[in-house]
Parts: sequence; structure tokens; C-alpha cells
Amino acid sequence: MLLAIDIGNTDVVFGIWTQEKWVQTYRISSRSGTEASIYHDFWKGCEQQNGWTAHSFTEVVMSTVVPDLRAPFESWLTEHFEDARLVMVDKSLFHLLPIKIRDKAEIGTDLVANAVAGWNRFGESTVVVDFGTALTFTILNDEGEVTGVAIAPGLKTAMRALFSNAAQLYEVPLQLPESVLGRSTEHALQAGILHGYIGLVEYLLDKIEDELDQPCRVIATGGLVSILKPLHERFDAIEPHLTLEGLRLISQITLSVIPSHDA
Repeated sequence: MLLAIDIGNTDVVFGIWTQEKWVQTYRISSRSGTEASIYHDFWKGCEQQNGWTAHSFTEVVMSTVVPDLRAPFESWLTEHFEDARLVMVDKSLFHLLPIKIRDKAEIGTDLVANAVAGWNRFGESTVVVDFGTALTFTILNDEGEVTGVAIAPGLKTAMRALFSNAAQLYEVPLQLPESVLGRSTEHALQAGILHGYIGLVEYLLDKIEDELDQPCRVIATGGLVSILKPLHERFDAIEPHLTLEGLRLISQITLSVIPSHDA
């Protein structure tokens, strides 16, 4: 089995790959400065729940965009999964990948994983739209080069920023209303933010294709993609585990550099 760990600004996601599919994912809140033992105990609970042990896993691959959590996780993974092949995704591995990256210091490993998975899926000009803490657009041309990235606040990030800075506004459920004509404060916030994000995504996708002077395949990921249903017809694919899939592919690509213990 393979364990992929995606440490983001909001959550740490653990994904288990076996028998050619993602069989389970687990999620826990991520915070810089949090004691690493919290995540270790969480994972031990997952192992006990499923009857796994550290020896059940032959590969572990990890990406983090939270620098403070890299060292604690690396130390724990090295000790706990002592028999597994451990891959820490960082810029030192980027030259091995099937995609080209212009500035290796200016792109997060989560976006690189998205790009690898998107390129593996389509093998042509592609935009990966990730609805996470940030709303990100990772753009690849027909040569597999990451030509650019666009980043906006994610839906929940925008919502929280608004209600935390406006005394009479409050956080509302992320449910897309039929009308943009808000009849209450809750409706008005949902109309402005959710319909506004639909417009934002559509505009940026149009702008990206204009600048590339060609149509692009579009693949979407992230837990909040399901909310914005009017956008679904614009996507060629929706892959909830795209980042994990990219990490799995990177792990396989680096076999020659980071061999298994049995090699």
C-alpha cells in the first residue's frame, strides 16, 4: 500500500492507495506550530481502526506548504515507517518530472502535484483549478511547461475575511442560491460570493485561453468544487483526489532516485 500525505494550510489529508485505487482518505485540521504528536496520534487511530500497521505500507510520499510542519513530519515518518520508501516532495525532485517548471522556488509542491496529475490525464494544454484554502489555477501548455499560476482567496477564506471585518455580517452556509437578488443578509452573501466565484472562474479560464491562444483542457479538484454546479459543464474532469494522485505519480517517477528498501 501507498500512503500519500498532503499538508495544506487548512487540512492535512492522508490518502491510501491500494489495488489500483484510492480506497480511503482522512482529514485533520492543519495549523502551523501545532504539536506534531496530534497528527501522529490521529494517524495511529486510523491504523487501529483499519487493522493496519506501519509494515502495511511500502511507500509514503508527502508534500507540505506549511514549512513548520515539514521537519516534525519527516522525523515521525522516518521513524514510524522505517521499512517503507519515503519520498519528500520538494524542488530537488522537480527535474525528474514529466513537466517543466520555470522557477522552481516560486511554486508550491501541491500545485506541482496537481500539474503532474493533470498532465498525466490529458497530455496537452491543461488548466488545473483547485478549490481549496486558495483558489488556484495551474496552467500547462502543450509542451508540458507550467507557464503560470493564478491565485485568489478560496471560498471559505473569502467568506471568513468578510464576516471577520464587517460587524453586521456573519458566516453563512456555502449553498448556491438560484437568484443573485439577495432577499436577506444570508441570501445576499451567498449570491455575491458563490455566484461571484462562478464569474471569477469563468473569466480567468477565458483569459487564460486568450493568452495561450488555444483552448485548454480543464480539470477541477478540491472539496468545494461540488458547490459550484454551474461550472461543471466547463470542466473536462472533476477529480477529488487529484493532488494525492499527483503525489503518487511523483513517488513512482522517483523510483530510480529513491529506490525501495528491497531494491
